[in-house]
Amino acid sequence: MNSVNQEVTNARSLRQKAEELLKEKKDKRELPVFEIDEKKLLHELQVHKIELEMQNEELREAVELAETALRKYTMLYDLAPMGYLTLGHDGTICELNFTAADMLGERRFSMVNNNIKLFINNDSLSVFNNFLDKVFKSRSKESCQVKLGQDNNHLTRVFMEGVLTGEDRRCLLSVVDISKLKK
Repeated sequence: MNSVNQEVTNARSLRQKAEELLKEKKDKRELPVFEIDEKKLLHELQVHKIELEMQNEELREAVELAETALRKYTMLYDLAPMGYLTLGHDGTICELNFTAADMLGERRFSMVNNNIKLFINNDSLSVFNNFLDKVFKSRSKESCQVKLGQDNNHLTRVFMEGVLTGEDRRCLLSVVDISKLKK
């Protein structure tokens, strides 16, 4: 029994010593580590705050740049002196500027999803169909001259140039009124 008591006592004293050592290690380690961690964390937060402020400034500049580009695009596309349209393979109008809508004699936003062939004079329809087919098949810039309008008294002669866009496979079309040149 004596050896059993001695083993229990040794185990208790060993545990007690181990707990004391652990406590000492914790006391030595925790305070300085906590202070270092706190300073490190504060530094990291300050750096992160500055990074966010810099990113915010970059975003503001990017928004300003995008707004400037949009104003330029609006001037170049919407208010251009020539008609610009984007057509689908079958002639469906996807987009158009104000000048193109004026040439076609309709309001701009009511023209989207209409077919441009409705505005091509019957005498010119085969020329336009051949032109549009060539644009989609050749993938190079094509051109043609057609008459817009169905009333023989109000025909507008136009010169069209079209080219196929990349991935969305649309025809970018420019239209110039050449009625005065033909007279």
